[in-house]
Formats: sequence, structure tokens, C-alpha cells
Amino acid sequence: MRRTAMSTSSKNQTKGQAAHQMAGARRRLRIWMGFMIIFLGWAAYTFFSQSSEINAKSQQLEERQASMNAATQSLEQLKYEISRLQDPEYIGQIAMKKYGLYKPGEIPVRVSESSPEND
Repeated sequence: MRRTAMSTSSKNQTKGQAAHQMAGARRRLRIWMGFMIIFLGWAAYTFFSQSSEINAKSQQLEERQASMNAATQSLEQLKYEISRLQDPEYIGQIAMKKYGLYKPGEIPVRVSESSPEND
């Protein structure tokens, strides 16, 4: 009988230790899950905040590139105008059109717009 009592008490101790180990495993699992939830929450927050910042920076980049393209186009147009101003013939055309200046001995021909009544 003693043997049966011993074996029963050792079985109870084994069950108690197993239950205690299971409780410890559950506790560790809950702590681990808590850390994982906190970490994933932080990672999601960081991802979304950085995504919005990236979108804002992308818009700024597009605006600045458009501004740079417009400035480059304007610069090219000004360079072309400068190269044309180096030509004396072009300067003479501007003088005739804007200021009414003509070369000596040149007779200006003025064309007036006629109205339909004069036809």
C-alpha cells in the first residue's frame, strides 16, 4: 500500500509541476505576444508616418523639378535671344519695328489697313 501512496503522490507532484510549467509557458507566451503587439504597433506607426512624409517630399520634388524645367527653358530662350542680338541685321529689324529708325537713303513703306468701305 505504501507503494501505491508513493506513486500517487509522485504522480500528483508530476502533474503539479507540469501544470506549473504550463502556467509559466503561458505567461511567457503572453509577455512575448505583448511585446510583439507593441513592436508591430510601433512599426506600423513608423511606416505610415514615413509614408506620408515621403509623399509630401515627392510632391515638393515634382514642384521643384517643374520650376527648374521652366527656368531652364527660360534660360535657353534668353541665350537664343542673346545670340540673335549679336547679329547686326536683327538689331536693324528691331530698330525699324520698334523705333521707326531706317538706314540713310532708305524710304520707309507704310501700309495702312484699309476698311471695307474703301474697296
